[in-house]
Amino acid sequence: MDQLTIDRIATAHPKIREELKNYYIECNNKLPKGVRLRFAYVYRSVEEQNKLYNQRPKVTNAKGGQSIHNYSLAFDIAILLDKDNNGTFESIDWNISSPYFKLVVEYFKSKGYEWGGDWKFKDAPHFQKAFGLTWRDMQNKILNKDYFVENGIKYINL
Repeated sequence: MDQLTIDRIATAHPKIREELKNYYIECNNKLPKGVRLRFAYVYRSVEEQNKLYNQRPKVTNAKGGQSIHNYSLAFDIAILLDKDNNGTFESIDWNISSPYFKLVVEYFKSKGYEWGGDWKFKDAPHFQKAFGLTWRDMQNKILNKDYFVENGIKYINL
């Protein structure tokens, strides 16, 4: 297992946290030796989102508050490779056509997660479970104080 991913899953919305951890472990166990799934992001603060939005070259169209990451209901993936089989994963496979990437995509889609690779503006590493809400709905919940705080993170009431 990847402890960094487990730590990031701990920031996921409590409504999906336990299932996401279980799905991560199950999916990761489907990958062959020398290949590991990592969650690059789960929760992302509004400040972090704005920093990414302003980054060049462009990496996101979402300003702070416009990303499902800001509500802890999304995650981005990376496929790590241990090319020399020494137990360290020194390379990232960003090829969305790779069998490993495809396996992860199909797995999480089968569990009800929306995949960013299916969108008009492709975001292949991105998955989310928005419970029928848009980012505007989620933002309004924050503005209307329809949330609770855990470990310093505001989680909207679902």
